[in-house]
Amino acid sequence: MDDFEEEFQIKSPKKSPDDHQRFDANSVTSQNDYSGPCSFQFTSMTIRAMIWSRRMENGCNHGGQVGIPCHPLQAVDLEMERDMEGNIEWKDRVEKWKERKGQINKDGGNDEDNYEDDMLMAEARQPLWRKVPIPSSRINPYRIVIVLRLAILVFFFRFRITTPATDAYALWLTSVICEIWFALSWILDQFPKWFPITRETYLDRLAMRFEREGEPTRLTPVDVFVSTVDPLKEPPIITANTVLSILSVDYPVDKVSCYVSDDGASMLTFDTMSETAEFARRWVPFCKKHSIEPRAPEFYFSQKIDYLKDKVQPTFVKERRAMKREYEEFKVRINALVAKAQKKPEEGWVMQDGTPWPGNNTRDHPGMIQVYLGSAGALDVEGKELPRLVYVSREKRPGYQHHKKAGAMNALVRVSAVLTNAPFILNLDCDHYINNSKAVREAMCFLMDPQLGKKLCYVQFPQRFDGIDRHDRYANRNVVFFDINMKGLDGIQGPVYVGTGCVFNREALYGYDPPKSDKRPKMTCDCWPSWFCCCCCGRRKSNAKKGEKKGFLHKRSSKAVVESKKGYTKRGFDLEDIEEGLEGYDELEKSSLMSQKNFEKRFGQSPVFIASTLMEEGGLPQGSNSAALIKEAIHVISCGYEEKTEWGKEIGWIYGSVTEDILTGFKMHCRGWKSVYCIPDRPAFKGSAPINLSDRLHQVLRWALGSVEIFMSRHCPLWYGYGGNLKWLERFAYTNTIVYPFTSIPLLAYCTIPAICLLTGKFIIPTIDNIASIWFLALFLSIIATGILELRWSGVSIQDWWRNEQFWVIGGVSAHLFAVFQGLLKVLGGVDTNFTVTAKAADDSDFGELYLFKWTTLLIPPTTLIILNMVGVVAGVSDAINNGYGSWGPLFGKLFFSFWVIVHLYPFLKGLMGRQNRTPTIVVLWSILLASIFSLVWVRIDPFLPRQQGPVLKQCGVEC
Repeated sequence: MDDFEEEFQIKSPKKSPDDHQRFDANSVTSQNDYSGPCSFQFTSMTIRAMIWSRRMENGCNHGGQVGIPCHPLQAVDLEMERDMEGNIEWKDRVEKWKERKGQINKDGGNDEDNYEDDMLMAEARQPLWRKVPIPSSRINPYRIVIVLRLAILVFFFRFRITTPATDAYALWLTSVICEIWFALSWILDQFPKWFPITRETYLDRLAMRFEREGEPTRLTPVDVFVSTVDPLKEPPIITANTVLSILSVDYPVDKVSCYVSDDGASMLTFDTMSETAEFARRWVPFCKKHSIEPRAPEFYFSQKIDYLKDKVQPTFVKERRAMKREYEEFKVRINALVAKAQKKPEEGWVMQDGTPWPGNNTRDHPGMIQVYLGSAGALDVEGKELPRLVYVSREKRPGYQHHKKAGAMNALVRVSAVLTNAPFILNLDCDHYINNSKAVREAMCFLMDPQLGKKLCYVQFPQRFDGIDRHDRYANRNVVFFDINMKGLDGIQGPVYVGTGCVFNREALYGYDPPKSDKRPKMTCDCWPSWFCCCCCGRRKSNAKKGEKKGFLHKRSSKAVVESKKGYTKRGFDLEDIEEGLEGYDELEKSSLMSQKNFEKRFGQSPVFIASTLMEEGGLPQGSNSAALIKEAIHVISCGYEEKTEWGKEIGWIYGSVTEDILTGFKMHCRGWKSVYCIPDRPAFKGSAPINLSDRLHQVLRWALGSVEIFMSRHCPLWYGYGGNLKWLERFAYTNTIVYPFTSIPLLAYCTIPAICLLTGKFIIPTIDNIASIWFLALFLSIIATGILELRWSGVSIQDWWRNEQFWVIGGVSAHLFAVFQGLLKVLGGVDTNFTVTAKAADDSDFGELYLFKWTTLLIPPTTLIILNMVGVVAGVSDAINNGYGSWGPLFGKLFFSFWVIVHLYPFLKGLMGRQNRTPTIVVLWSILLASIFSLVWVRIDPFLPRQQGPVLKQCGVEC
């Protein structure tokens, strides 16, 4: 072993004069080009030594002899070792507890204290969460109605196909095709809701298990990511409130780090973070001292509640008033920065020390990192440590593809791995603040669970919103999706990733496969003849002998990491093929070099980042230098770092769509990971939504465009991931998320058919007899019953359900339709569409934006449909009046479909007309309809012309 230690000794490289340059953690660090190894001692020799040390820890100290299995990172189950260490630690605690209990009994201690200790220990061993299934009295009728509706659809389509309308064949054929598409879309949406569940967490058990009194906390560290692009569309005060809620979260301060990604390289955002860090020194201790909720000052001080409730501290009122004054001063400073940023000087921005701002050119600037607070930064006003706050702006150069938000998030993954390397990552948008200070603990109840936590890729929280009007005109809350669809997916393989409010497992982001347990060996008995056992097991034994000759590792524990299909394992690459026939030390060094090349090809040219991926529990290595780590962090956010790597393909946020969230979660589920949906009693996160009609439609347009891009890519759920670990109902759900924009085409046609029928006098159904009327009635009743039972088990109000139905039509005939054509132009014609950031309102208490009208081309199709159907109603009624009572019967069916379109588009019409001088829009609408009908009736009666008396004498024609 002396030769080995001498050969693998980590030698420090010679330092150049540049290496002695001091990197201050509280100053902007930028670098255009990166060359040479990082001053922190992670070289190629270091990686080989780490791999070898992992072997030595696993008991591989035979020097590479033939026939003895020796595989780095796989030889011994690390998880089992960790469990064994935990069992030993637990046994020591039990022994100490028994000794203390015996001493208490000997000293005359009472039995009540002993009983309480027993109860506490028993409670700490209980699960951290439990699954709460929907009661069978609510879910079983729902499932029965779904099956009945499916059967009714079969008979309904049998009637529709076998009874064509010969006088309106084109209309009939179009309507049947549309109805078949709607039925398929309903199946994709409905059946993933077959197993809805809810979950409960136990935060007290989490504290008893990982935060014992007198012991250091054992909660796992968390890195929080906040992304922002344009500070003028995303107000800095909103971003500052989000950061303040993160810094004051109810979690150990040394376990939390906040990373703010400024993808616009804005000096306004940089200055805002400086002001936010200074204000946090007073805000964080105030929040924790008085346990206030929420811990975003803008939303805490705007609450219309009794803030003295449950606050017994006599100094609370005085401190609250003082804190509110300081926050108002903080807002004044932020608003001054915003006003200054709107007048950019010609020579560009200049920092306080007189140097030019590196991000003056937003498309050509170096990488920038600024570290605030933390262990090496400023303390709070009480002298206590604060969570670390890091400002990050990745490098951008012309000619490089930066991949928008997905690229920024991957840059944060690498920066956080170099600087803190927490095992879990919380992803938030800049306008989504932490509304529940215990939200991170809620996620830890799942991620730190000894059984479920190892298989989870992320814990998704529902999105809740502030500043939405009481009626929620445009379904901004999206309650049906978050409280019905996501609960259904949680009972299958897990909810989809929705882009924010999600706590990730860092291993899942690295593209590793989840751990899998080996199947239990089949039971055998002595009653079978010996020749049967020989026939069944002969091939298995021969394969085992071949493996022993090659030196392969065959026996693995039930928790062993298995090889993935792409050759990657949970920790590192599979080196079995490389190390085949190891006989000496030279071969071992060669295999380590090949392993290092594989790591670099996968993760990039950063020894520090590669070393961080080898750390099972996260964290930084001992003896790390902050200046050297910042220098390496600058390197990993360079614009060319991802070239010839698997970033965006198999690692991190996946590229190829503006909705990178759906694609990223889909890839994780295909690998076999599971996700969990967590709904705390108090909403974990809250954000702001665009309540203006035009902004809402543009937001929906971006989501639908991303779905179309995924549909036309290789990651389409219709053909990607077969033979993997994606469950069928989960595949149905993902298929529905990428197919729904195409429903806009049949929906547009179906909304146009009623007006055409009214104008032409034809109908898509020739005749309706008794049997046909039964199927029509059964179909409508099944639709109504499905909706009622769905609302019953989910708890969603009928108003939210109806708003969702209305906006499904509004968005379908406008934003979804444009998304389909833009997606086709982008994929087939190469015409790229610009990414539009949704504007966030800084103050929407009066819902001023709700009545703001912004013209956009998305408004043309719905407006046309409304006018067309209104004209059709007038023409149909006038035609019935002219033709007598016999034409009123067929008219009712046409009017029903036309009114269905108008009622669903009513919120759009209300937004189109604005306040209308505070006149209710319904009055204007019905006034137009009634005035048109009465005018036509008046013309038909024609009271002012004299009526002709006697028989009408006309010349008889040929056919008389």
